[in-house]
Amino acid sequence: MTRTRSILLAAAFGLALVLGAGWLPRSTSTAPLLDALSAAPAAQAGGTREMVPYYEWDPYWPKRPLPNQWAVGNMVGVYADAKDHIWTVHRPRTLLQGHEDDAAYDEPESECCRPAPAVIEFDQAGNVVQAWGGPTADTFKKTGVSGQATIAERFLMWKKPEGYKWAESEHTIFVDHKDNVWVGNNGGSHILKFTRDGNYLLTVGVPGKKADSNDQTAMRSPAGVTVDPKTNELYVADGYGNRRVVVWDADTGAYKRHWGAYGKRPDDSVPFKYDPKAPPSQQMNTVHCVWIDNKDEVYVCDRANSRIQVFKKDGTFVKEASVAPSTMRGSVLDIAFSRDKDQKWMFVADGRNEKVWILRHSDMKVVGSFGHASHWGGGFTIAHNITIDSKGNIYVTESLSGQRVQRFLYKGLRPSTMK
Repeated sequence: MTRTRSILLAAAFGLALVLGAGWLPRSTSTAPLLDALSAAPAAQAGGTREMVPYYEWDPYWPKRPLPNQWAVGNMVGVYADAKDHIWTVHRPRTLLQGHEDDAAYDEPESECCRPAPAVIEFDQAGNVVQAWGGPTADTFKKTGVSGQATIAERFLMWKKPEGYKWAESEHTIFVDHKDNVWVGNNGGSHILKFTRDGNYLLTVGVPGKKADSNDQTAMRSPAGVTVDPKTNELYVADGYGNRRVVVWDADTGAYKRHWGAYGKRPDDSVPFKYDPKAPPSQQMNTVHCVWIDNKDEVYVCDRANSRIQVFKKDGTFVKEASVAPSTMRGSVLDIAFSRDKDQKWMFVADGRNEKVWILRHSDMKVVGSFGHASHWGGGFTIAHNITIDSKGNIYVTESLSGQRVQRFLYKGLRPSTMK
């Protein structure tokens, strides 16, 4: 046994003793030691295991409770901005579906709860920096729950919309290179653009119009958004109702171009039924996210087809990869790229199998995962969106009854458990 190996084994043994005895304080990071241990390859039949990123759930982020007795509904978007602040968007109206419906009444029956504004900005410590946006009182009246007339007053930081229509169903959030905030809307046909502090700037699309997959004025249930800083173009995954990626001018909202699966013209007339044993579908289904990598290639979540399709910016098809292809109703909900220079890793939020899949960016092969189905910390209930900060920490929001955002701390590398 070499001296180097002896030192590494001793370090590993010491770490195990510390963790087992509960002596590791909260502020101590294990990442340096884990990185050192990763230098020794782990033997397995046929060679060595690939070293992949390793994460641990952070029970201390965000800080709780939220201010003002706030509760959040379906968490449907998360993004780490240039300041490493974490932006989330949720659906306040969905609080009326559970015990938090106390917020709907003129005279609350308990201290719980008040709907948080739809958009919440957190800092790295987990503090709420600001919050804004949300439905009007009239929106809540449509639910038929009594006492709705004053619900808007309980959005303590909510600003009354003037001159624009709020999203019918919030879905995804993005902060662009100009510090503008984009809010998606899978319940309607438009996307909204705001300043960082919530002042309305632009509507892209036509509110209320049910557009088809080849319309050049509006969308139908758009899901994901991103802005290309090199061209100032808005890319939209359009989405739940349509079968395409559509590109708009991010300043004016003018239509630029669109494409469907394999870069072809989308066809809404083709019936969809996913069969993992059949040839790949020639149409997208539930286009859920769109991102641009460091090579200027466009990555698209074709959710219900459980695949990622990659294009050039003009829509030319490049390649595709399946993720957990036996999954019915789709495994690919969102994508994040690691923040190293080469973006070596991709991370896929899978709200059906309740995992985050780790992929090699170069060939999109699944090499690891973390997470499991659970309401407990570190588990997922409809893992919906994912983002990564400059330190490599990952943030995941959960939709439907998940109703939360969780942080997973980067702890270095360890051998992959994938066969």
